[in-house]
Amino acid sequence: MAFRLLAINPGSTSTKVALFQDEILQFEETIIHSVEQLKKYENLWDQFDLRKDAVLKFLDKNGINISHLSAVVGRGGLIKPIPGGTYLVNEEMIHDAKIGVQGVHAANLGCAIAKSIADKIGVSAYVVDPIAVDEFEPLARYSGHPLIERRALSHTLNIHAVGRMAADKLAVEYEDTNFIVAHLGGGISICPLKKGRIVDVNDASSSGPFSPERTGELPLQPFIKLCFSGKFTQDEMRKLVMGKGGITAYLNTTDALEVERRINEGDAKAKEVYQAMAYQVSKEIGAMATVINGDVRAIVISGGLAKSEMLIEWIKERVNFIAEVIVMPGEFEMIALARGVLRILRNEEEAKKY
Repeated sequence: MAFRLLAINPGSTSTKVALFQDEILQFEETIIHSVEQLKKYENLWDQFDLRKDAVLKFLDKNGINISHLSAVVGRGGLIKPIPGGTYLVNEEMIHDAKIGVQGVHAANLGCAIAKSIADKIGVSAYVVDPIAVDEFEPLARYSGHPLIERRALSHTLNIHAVGRMAADKLAVEYEDTNFIVAHLGGGISICPLKKGRIVDVNDASSSGPFSPERTGELPLQPFIKLCFSGKFTQDEMRKLVMGKGGITAYLNTTDALEVERRINEGDAKAKEVYQAMAYQVSKEIGAMATVINGDVRAIVISGGLAKSEMLIEWIKERVNFIAEVIVMPGEFEMIALARGVLRILRNEEEAKKY
């Protein structure tokens, strides 16, 4: 029996929508919401109807009969910490997404939009490996002070997706194998994937390597001094760390292709900054290998920056002594949403209850 699945992935200024027949992508669109359009809304949840209507228009435009859907799946957001897996959307999940129990993120809308559409035709709505997945082992939670606990927030959906893909590629069981996964994008998440669980990870908003627009981990004492220098407001400091940090702070661009163009034209500064990011990524991979005592079947590198052969070669030079390096460029979030639901519909797993 074939299954038709609608996948919905809300981002800050876009909503990605895709229709799958089993694993086969039939239609896909990234619907852009302009800054001017979003300015009309005071908060994230005021955008609900705008985004839901955009999804329905996508279906109508492509001649998709909503009643033929087997299930609807949305990107999961900052709900309560939960283990990885595929979850049925319920009212408690939607409530927690609305109040933002762990923060506000566009992905919080995913579960509610999915359920609203699914309820129209009497099918189930799901989320798969939401941002809030927490599979930390106890020692990973320690920060160095009891007032601050390390958080398990990462590019969970893509990390689990490429982990499963790597296991298939190597013909090993996902739940029996250890990987290091490095998601390299606008933010960078690097984790030990221990027998299918993300047992540690850097918080891409606060620690780990710098990225195209984030500072990653900063020297603490100079950072405290900067915070109280009187030169920046709290909001400006947040933007300095996320949005105006990393490569954009050093080179005034977030575009890796632009950086590589400069390097190829002989820009020594651009090369040093790009090498420094590769250096920090490599250090974090090495650190995470210690979490699983060096028992690493492969290092899997994914995300948009994994398309940069220059960057990947620099990383490989430093980490290939640890394990084989598998590169899976780009993101696999939409197919990961579909596959998570297919595992339920095919009775390969049981849906989890939030």
